[in-house]
Amino acid sequence: MKMKVSYPAIFLVFVLLLTAESSVAQQCNPTALTPCLPAFTGPDQPSQLCCTRLDQQKPCFCQYEKNPALQKYFNSPNAKKVSDACKIPIPKC
Repeated sequence: MKMKVSYPAIFLVFVLLLTAESSVAQQCNPTALTPCLPAFTGPDQPSQLCCTRLDQQKPCFCQYEKNPALQKYFNSPNAKKVSDACKIPIPKC
């Protein structure tokens, strides 16, 4: 029996794979945490938007912690305050 190749189906699978790959690459975006800046740098409590963004960026925390430009935020005394307020634990990297 001869199999018929469905080119539109192959194309669809290819597009889905590329989309999945690019969404993982876009997942780690430290600028998404901009709403958290007042809480990380001052006495402000984190906003709901900040907590939502932190939750979305959780898989990236260890990567951010290794970045010299971001270390000061993730290693600051306010990081624990933000983590506690948002109920998002800081991972051990």
